[in-house]
Amino acid sequence: MLVWLLLAAVLGILVALPIAKLLLVSLQVRGGGGFTLANYLTAYGRARYVEALTNSLELATAVVGYSLLFALPLAWAVSRTDMPGKWLVWLTVLGAFILPPYLAAVGWILLAGPNAGFLNVVWRWLTGLHDPLVNVYTFNGLALVIALQSFPLIFIFVKAALDLISSEMEDAANILGAGLWTTMRKVTLPLAWPSVVGSAILVFLEAVALFGPPAIIGIPARINVAATQLWQFFEFPVRVEVAAAFSMPLLLITLALITAQRRMQGRRGYVSQTGKGGARRPIELGPWRWLLFAYCAFVGLIAVAMPMVVLLEASFAKAWGRGLSASNFTLANYVFLIFQHETAMNSIWHTLWYSAAAASLAVLIAVLVAYGAHRRVVPFAGALGYLAMAPFVIPGIIMAIGFYAVFAAPPLSLYGTATILILAFTSRFLPIAYTSANAAMGSLHPEMEEAARILGCGRLTTIRRITAPLLGRSLLGGWLIVFIVATRELSAAIFLVGPNTRTMAVLLYDLSEAGNFEVLAALGGILLAITFALVAIGMRLAGRDFMLRTGT
Repeated sequence: MLVWLLLAAVLGILVALPIAKLLLVSLQVRGGGGFTLANYLTAYGRARYVEALTNSLELATAVVGYSLLFALPLAWAVSRTDMPGKWLVWLTVLGAFILPPYLAAVGWILLAGPNAGFLNVVWRWLTGLHDPLVNVYTFNGLALVIALQSFPLIFIFVKAALDLISSEMEDAANILGAGLWTTMRKVTLPLAWPSVVGSAILVFLEAVALFGPPAIIGIPARINVAATQLWQFFEFPVRVEVAAAFSMPLLLITLALITAQRRMQGRRGYVSQTGKGGARRPIELGPWRWLLFAYCAFVGLIAVAMPMVVLLEASFAKAWGRGLSASNFTLANYVFLIFQHETAMNSIWHTLWYSAAAASLAVLIAVLVAYGAHRRVVPFAGALGYLAMAPFVIPGIIMAIGFYAVFAAPPLSLYGTATILILAFTSRFLPIAYTSANAAMGSLHPEMEEAARILGCGRLTTIRRITAPLLGRSLLGGWLIVFIVATRELSAAIFLVGPNTRTMAVLLYDLSEAGNFEVLAALGGILLAITFALVAIGMRLAGRDFMLRTGT
């Protein structure tokens, strides 16, 4: 019982306490001298601050729209049709997961910068026109860049829902005279509606809280959003109480969206009355399948291939604007990072160490919570499960500010330390580990654990020697994906990192501010190489689809 009480206390510190402290700080006079509403008046007393919030909501809405435009055709093509080359879609989704949003933003600056972007240089050379073909430094440009890294979440959810739908209902619609597109619009997609809405809400919340692309693209374009405005509140002098007040509407919007989603789904049934499921035959598209394949290839090109290729080119270039040529090729950017840069190697070590520690803590907590929930060890085990999943619907940037409010002040004074970063990463990505552990625990019969208990093993010994080894593959998959996403985390790290704990993500952002795109691309190349190596290990040890399975 003591272990589970301790586990509840840990979850309270990692999840509940930062949010509660955030609310308290938002109502406190600076220095803790009493309660006031002045922080809210300051946070929303200037038109610029209000505009930042409205810009974030508009940007997130646009991101959801573009993400649906990319994800729904791809999910339908892979799940329901005879389109060739479905492997290309999976490669696109995996590549978009691997490519961090801020690196994708840098890639699109190199591609679509209005003056020196590769696409615009080629356009001017071909046409002789001076106006750029594309300009990433616009509202739509920013929304598209974010959507190109966000749509895989909608794809995974919707594709999983479409996989469960039998062809019988579509056949019935066809018999009654409905064509292919009418059937898809009135039968297939409505059955997948809960997954569409749920994943769209998650993309919306992620876009509201995302820091990297809005900072790298939005600040030069003078597009102020909530994430960058919160960052400005953390410039000297730090105004954490104003930042906390500014965060509250974002938290309320999150709760409102999640509540609305549950109520909407609770009023209607979205089930197919087909028993255990009928046959699911691919829809024959005829010549249209090649047009659909071309669209999927186009999405893969702009989401993954083009940004990665231009980043790779820039990392080996003396000056990325000179293009591909033997005289422009150099290894100096990598040599500079590995042997000469003051903090690059330290940032790599910090990233690996913090990510590994956070992944280990998250998996340990997740296993214990999942075990308690499934085996009903204590009466409040279900509440622990809800608490473990709570960070999934709380924007990471809000969690980071909550951690600052709890741990930065004396007597703890953990701001800028490895401890606060590891704890923040653990809390931020605990839902990923818990989802993996909970699903695996649900498929594990308790009879072997019961046998061990009968033979005298304690509960913790049983978990360590019986349960954990049986869940090894799933737990490894969860550990690896938490490690991977932690290595690229910027939204939380930018608020909590110190001069001696800088991670690769933060260093990449610093390099982007300095405009050193060649060295930035080289550091991004190192990060991608580490990520690809981890993905290869994960595919070999935990299954080829471990990232996509755990990501759901």
